Amino acid sequence: MFFLHLAGLYRVVGGIVSPVSDGYGKQGLVASKHRIAMARLALQSSDWVSVDDWESQQSDWTETVVTMRYHYGRITAQYQQRIRERKDPPTENSGEPLLKLLCGADFMETFKVPGLWRDDHIAEVVGRFGLVCVSRGTLLPDQTIHESDLLARHRRNISLVREWVQNEISATEVRRALRRGYSVKYLLPDSVIDYIKENNLYTQDSEMKNKEITLRPLTKQTIQD
Repeated sequence: MFFLHLAGLYRVVGGIVSPVSDGYGKQGLVASKHRIAMARLALQSSDWVSVDDWESQQSDWTETVVTMRYHYGRITAQYQQRIRERKDPPTENSGEPLLKLLCGADFMETFKVPGLWRDDHIAEVVGRFGLVCVSRGTLLPDQTIHESDLLARHRRNISLVREWVQNEISATEVRRALRRGYSVKYLLPDSVIDYIKENNLYTQDSEMKNKEITLRPLTKQTIQD
């Protein structure tokens, strides 16, 4: 948010956390009801980031672009309603709301995985909506863009954020620590740690869930093709 404000191009008015559906099929993915609850606990003190459960409530995994279409439609409808009610009249510098996908450099690397993304979906996510990509470790998002004709075509719609204070904490490492019984104090809010303990999440057994299942994006795209 600070980066976009500092660039002077956007005024960020909100953020959305949208947990994936249980149908995603990722190994170790805990039930959506728990992921929704933990996200809401973690964001209790935030006055601009909210948790939306639409995606997680779908019976099947939904493509990222489908989820973005849903949220954009909802946001646009709310904006137009406020204009009609004159609660938030547009100013000279205001315009239609924009929706961008915030991701890490490791997420951008998934565009390279054969069969994981459809080209038309990448084009819509990046070209129609836009990406805000945060650096991560030694990954080179600039190089990823350079090596992809599709991403290079929409380069102006990709904002690269360089994190000068390195933070290598990841969800994978936190889950590994929990699985091994290590302390995650100060890595997660206390309320989330308590919830994990109360519901016995991220154990050796739970990490085996979906082990034999193929990731849903790979099978769904094959069917559509």
